[in-house]
Amino acid sequence: MNDYTSFEVGQKFPLPIRTQADGGMFQLDANGAMFILQLSHTDVIAREAFRTGKMEFALYEQDGVLFLLYQIDGIFKKGWGDAPLSFGALKPELLPKAESLKDGILHLYLVDTSLQILLAQRDVKLNDKFLAVLQKHITRHEQHPLSQETFIKKVQRIWADKTSDAMRQDACAVQEVPLDIPHAPNKKDLH
Repeated sequence: MNDYTSFEVGQKFPLPIRTQADGGMFQLDANGAMFILQLSHTDVIAREAFRTGKMEFALYEQDGVLFLLYQIDGIFKKGWGDAPLSFGALKPELLPKAESLKDGILHLYLVDTSLQILLAQRDVKLNDKFLAVLQKHITRHEQHPLSQETFIKKVQRIWADKTSDAMRQDACAVQEVPLDIPHAPNKKDLH
C-alpha cells in the first residue's frame, strides 16, 4: 500500500469510494490488493469479527471477469458475498503490474457506509495459488483490457446466471483466514 496514505481506525477512510452502499469492493491496483467491506450497521462484535475472526475468500473467473467471493464469520450468517474486479475506473498510472503483488498481502478494511469511518483493518498473507490467479488476471488485462461498458454487461450476465454460492462451488482459488485472537500472557509469565 502507499506509504503516504494513513489508514487509522476511527478516522475518515483515506481513499475515495465511488459507490456508497453496503457490500464489498475488491480493488487491485499499482499499490496492491485490497478488499473494502462497507456496512451501515455494525457493532463491537462485527468489528472484532472483521479484525480477528475466521474468514474465507475465493476467486471465481468467468468470461474474463474475476470475482472475489467472501464469507466472514460473525458478520454474515450464511452464504457468500461477491465483488467483481474492475480496472475501468483506474487512472493509467494506477493500473496493476506484476510487481504490484510482490508483498503477497490482501489488505482488508471495514468502513462505516454513512460516515466513511474506518472501523477495522487487517492484512492477510495470500497463498501461492490465489496470487497466481491474480497475476494471471493482471497479465490478461494488460493484453486484452475490457471497456467499462463491456465489463458491466458481462457482470450483469454472470449475476443473472449464477449466485455467489454457485460461484464459490466453482472457485479457482481459495484463501482461508483462521481465527486470529492474540494470545494473552499466562499468569506465571507475568511474574
